[in-house]
Amino acid sequence: MNWSGHWHGYGPWTGPSTVYAREGGRRPPHPNGPPSVLNPEDKKQQQVLDRYREAAAEFQTGNVPPTMTGWWLTKKTHVSAERTWADMGIAISWLTKQYEANLPFERADGLQAYNSLKSKLEYATDVLPCGVDVSWVYYVPAKNVIAFAVVCCPNRFHPELPCPLPPQ
Repeated sequence: MNWSGHWHGYGPWTGPSTVYAREGGRRPPHPNGPPSVLNPEDKKQQQVLDRYREAAAEFQTGNVPPTMTGWWLTKKTHVSAERTWADMGIAISWLTKQYEANLPFERADGLQAYNSLKSKLEYATDVLPCGVDVSWVYYVPAKNVIAFAVVCCPNRFHPELPCPLPPQ
């Protein structure tokens, strides 16, 4: 694969799995706008419209990771110069730091619950230069979910999304 660009780091987000599972607020507003209400008197149609508006606002202002990693690029308030890199090694170091600061829970039976940090880093090192995003999501000992990601920019899977902050 031929890709040239830089990377943005997002997160970490930590929270209950019930919040992470609510996908409505993790999707951007539809490009054609909200669903039309054919009958303003119809309570069900109005509920759909209200939930759409609520979810669209959650996406724009919330910090829960989007359902598609590349959509982070649309969340302008979550990008920072400190987490924008032209050097992949710095992005890999950031992933490592996030992981080491937020270790995954360990199973009571001693079996491994997740891939090792070594295998995660091997994968990230392999795919990031190709323009493939890396997202790590797992449970921490407190039973919360943690999520953090390195997003390629320009994004291979969402090429229409503009860069929120070019590297300095």
